Amino acid sequence: MQRPSVITPRDTVAFGLKEKILAHTAQVGVIGLGYVGLPLSVEKAKIGFPVVGFDINAGRAAQVNDGVNYIGDVKDEELAVLARTGALQATTDFDRLAECDVVIICVPTPLTITRDPDISYMKSAAENIAKRLRVGQIITLESTTYPGTTEEVILPILAATGLQVGRDFFLAFSPERVDPGNKRFTTKNTSKVVGGMTPTCLEIACHLYEQTIINVVPVSSPAAAELTKVFENTYRAVNIALVNEIMLLCDRMGLDVWEIVEAAATKPFGIHTFYPGPGVGGHCIPIDPFYLTWKAREYNYHTRFIELAGEINTEIPYYVVNKVYRALNQQKKSVKDTKILVLGVAYKKDIDDVRESPALIIMEMLKREGAVLSYHDPFVPIIEPHGGSSVHLESVALTDRALAEADCILIITDHSAIDYNRVVAQAQLVVDTRNATKNVDQNREKIVKI
Repeated sequence: MQRPSVITPRDTVAFGLKEKILAHTAQVGVIGLGYVGLPLSVEKAKIGFPVVGFDINAGRAAQVNDGVNYIGDVKDEELAVLARTGALQATTDFDRLAECDVVIICVPTPLTITRDPDISYMKSAAENIAKRLRVGQIITLESTTYPGTTEEVILPILAATGLQVGRDFFLAFSPERVDPGNKRFTTKNTSKVVGGMTPTCLEIACHLYEQTIINVVPVSSPAAAELTKVFENTYRAVNIALVNEIMLLCDRMGLDVWEIVEAAATKPFGIHTFYPGPGVGGHCIPIDPFYLTWKAREYNYHTRFIELAGEINTEIPYYVVNKVYRALNQQKKSVKDTKILVLGVAYKKDIDDVRESPALIIMEMLKREGAVLSYHDPFVPIIEPHGGSSVHLESVALTDRALAEADCILIITDHSAIDYNRVVAQAQLVVDTRNATKNVDQNREKIVKI
């Protein structure tokens, strides 16, 4: 059903921007060309919008301009064509923001070492925009953040220019919903939640996103959109924690958690299946709930349930390491000086993203205990030290010799390309955190599952 318009031709600034968006002649600027920004830039450029991507990484900007893809959810040939025709350009020159009618912020929102929100990248982006802000621009924020950020942080920076929101410029929040590696749900067919600072802001933002996204869902305010996003990921974090706690209980009881979960999943109502694993990873699940708990403290509210889920998920890598200890102990071996070959270090299967991956935590702990580590991941050729991890390794070839020489094969990420029948056949011991060996029909006595 079509929404009634609040914009009339008398609203010359808003009407003019709306017409540019509908005609696909609006210049679109995207700040941040990572897992969110580059796919978004490609989607906009594919339907005719002239797009300029902004990034502080000169190498990344050069790759985009050369048509060299570095994001799995972007098709190589599409980026190459867009770069060659000039439909998509990239730059480190933020003065070009003045050219843009639309500016979309897609920068990282990590946590500090004390697990508080780090919105420094967002503030920097807003400050860069404010220096070039002009009448007739819409700014949308897509970076995941705590409820209130758009109104309490971004708006004051932009309003300090003297321009008025809803009249001279327009501001909205529309959280990214990217699921790297998901072939079924992409940017185009994943519903988009949008909250605007004013009704005019909302209408313009909805028109913008409706050009490339099938279903746009307007909500009452940016704060409502912000809370929607952190609630989505908190929901997942809490349910992952629940199934991980069942896993810990099954370990004590001598039951197979995978059997329990899959049997429960046969119920056609009342349950949404989540699976246990070695911990939570990626940019969303380990981080977003902490944005919500941090903001809740401002209202003198303690989100006990959410924080408990975070504690459980944080403990799971330690449980995995303990499982390795116990499995080796059964073979009269210690972790010290034992060869452990890790299969998969990305935070989930069939992608190259290691952000917040539990593999890095687990490998760091094993390294400190004196294990001789190696790893194989067809998507991640090298691990660089970062965050709390000092591991620096290159992926090894998954040869029969490498498998046979390892005292323990530790499956952390269940990439589809790996032949797990072959892994188990050649291995001395396999610790499987993903049920990747479910269909292995021989040598099952070598397998220890979490």
